[in-house]
Amino acid sequence: MTADDKSVEIAAVRLLARREHGVEELKRKLAAKGHDADAIERVVAALNAKRLVSDERFVTSFVHHHARRGQGPVRIRAELRQHGVADESIEQALRSAEIAWNELAADVRRRKFGSRLPRFAAERAKQSRFLQYRGFSADQIRAALIDEGEGSAASDELDASDPGWLD
Repeated sequence: MTADDKSVEIAAVRLLARREHGVEELKRKLAAKGHDADAIERVVAALNAKRLVSDERFVTSFVHHHARRGQGPVRIRAELRQHGVADESIEQALRSAEIAWNELAADVRRRKFGSRLPRFAAERAKQSRFLQYRGFSADQIRAALIDEGEGSAASDELDASDPGWLD
């Protein structure tokens, strides 16, 4: 192992000590620190062989962490793609996470806006946009805006004088 490989390994292990990283993300961070590309490839391959860096562990950890923060699968998927994770790994992690996304969307909506469902279309649109920003799909947003007690959408009480009632 060369001196350059040793410095790359030290930098990589320091990064991995803080949190899980994907292989591509780790390579990007090491390259940004100015390390040699060949040394990065050798060291990351060795760390991967030792299972010190694992895309599978990174994706699983990322999905659970971001779901606990109230983020939906659409946003999580997009962020993982930015980290250089393969689509197959992302889809597998989202399926195996066993997260009730509809319930999570409803819980996120309740924490932000309270337990009362929106009465007007403008209010409903505002809450929908918020959930969409948080990364929930249209079906999950619809489920979060349904009154569980009556099983009907909260938009039953739309006020025709509200300019956003056609939304």
